[in-house]
Amino acid sequence: MHILPASIQDIPALTELINSAYRGEASKKGWTTEADLLKGDLRTDVLTLTELLKNTKAVMLKYVPTDGIIAGCVFLEQRERGLYLGMLTVSPQMQAAGIGKKLLAAAETYAKEKGCKSIFMNVITLRTELIRWYERNGYMQTAERVPMPDNPKFGIPTQPLEFVIMEKIISL
Repeated sequence: MHILPASIQDIPALTELINSAYRGEASKKGWTTEADLLKGDLRTDVLTLTELLKNTKAVMLKYVPTDGIIAGCVFLEQRERGLYLGMLTVSPQMQAAGIGKKLLAAAETYAKEKGCKSIFMNVITLRTELIRWYERNGYMQTAERVPMPDNPKFGIPTQPLEFVIMEKIISL
């Protein structure tokens, strides 16, 4: 098992992994699905991931078990507030095996290396089980709420949605 920075060559596999974990029927095998909240099969696409990986202030870490197939990933971007964490993904067939926790630990190590004092993220407020999981891993809900962007490219909400900003303070 290795957690390594992803490269442009990983984009097709990452796109498939992220979409399979969050959207469509395959995502319903895991507990991270958004399929009932957002219509559409795409959480991301090749173009979006290409742009994210070209960002010099960001990295996508990938979790690669011994079989060599990417089973998890997380996007990390240095911002003024701290380290933004997004697209934490684990293959639906491998969820509940500790991979998400390993990726969170790798994100904290990365944050410390970059001198970031906190890690923050957006979580859909209706995803109470996911919010509780992040809380068990040291993240706190802030009072900040952000509306779901109006961009049908990555899904059409089935109901009004907003994000809560969650944050974890990192001791350097």
